[in-house]
Amino acid sequence: MPGESPTDRADAAACCPHYHEAVEFIGRRWTGAILEVLLRHDARLRFKELSHAVPQLSDRLLSERLKELEQRGLVARHVEPGPPIQVFYELTAMGRSLEPTVVALKAWARDWLA
Repeated sequence: MPGESPTDRADAAACCPHYHEAVEFIGRRWTGAILEVLLRHDARLRFKELSHAVPQLSDRLLSERLKELEQRGLVARHVEPGPPIQVFYELTAMGRSLEPTVVALKAWARDWLA
């Protein structure tokens, strides 16, 4: 456009840093699968239930990803005193707000990657 500097064009073409951060976080190995399972069940799930829902995922990596999701505010961890002590995970409002995005991505994947 007339009067537009090369810097203005480069800024307009730059990737949105918020989008980039979101894609990198959700795109981490197994994070999307964990979120999809929690969305699909729409309930509090125990660690073993999550582990069985994504059988290729190691317990160590599941634990790591759940901690990351909890730190980002997408997942809440609930501890119920025992015996035995029971730990449950569920999506927060922030995590549940990803549902339209996850549904759209699943539809896109079925249409284009199947």
